[in-house]
Amino acid sequence: MQVIARLHSDFTQKFGIPRQSGLVDELEATVVFEPEFRNPDALRGIEGFSHLWLIWEFSQARRPEWSPTVRPPRLGGNVRMGVFATRSPFRPNPIGLSCVRLAGVELHSELGPILKVRGADLLDGTPIFDIKPYVPYADSKPQALGGFASTPKEATLTVDIPPELLERIPPKKRAALTGVLAQDPRPAYQEDGERIYGMGFGGVDIKFRVEGSRLTVVSVEPS
Repeated sequence: MQVIARLHSDFTQKFGIPRQSGLVDELEATVVFEPEFRNPDALRGIEGFSHLWLIWEFSQARRPEWSPTVRPPRLGGNVRMGVFATRSPFRPNPIGLSCVRLAGVELHSELGPILKVRGADLLDGTPIFDIKPYVPYADSKPQALGGFASTPKEATLTVDIPPELLERIPPKKRAALTGVLAQDPRPAYQEDGERIYGMGFGGVDIKFRVEGSRLTVVSVEPS
């Protein structure tokens, strides 16, 4: 297996990344190919597809051993399910699969062709093994069963960012950050209204607390 590209996103750490791709469409990211794969011919025709499959590596979830069961956040982190019945990053082979929206293709003078994508749930610098087009007639299964994850994770929190803190967030990053926070990035089993959580996003460090259904940002500092 060769790394063909790396995805560059606003997530500098795992905490805060949406638990599935496509949940926050405002998230912007770029796919930059490794030097030996920067041939524009390799992308010929890709602009005709609205969505792509990214096959990638959980590069920060490597473990020497694997467990046959994991604790999915969707079940509160207290119920064990089979690893192959989940999308947990802790797998025998740390391979991830994400569907992203193709927002554009740019030709950079030094980096070659770059893919601009939306809705990616990947850490900055994530290695990409392959890219395949999403084909609606084959990939979309409206009647498919979703098991214990049959309902989508809704944005459940109202996000409050005081004006003086909002000014410290780059304007182009505000909508994406709000969407990420509304998804409730906390572990499913943590509901302490006094606890302060922190995450890095788009060049700033965000700290927040959650009380009931309201998330309040309490500090924003440069990373």
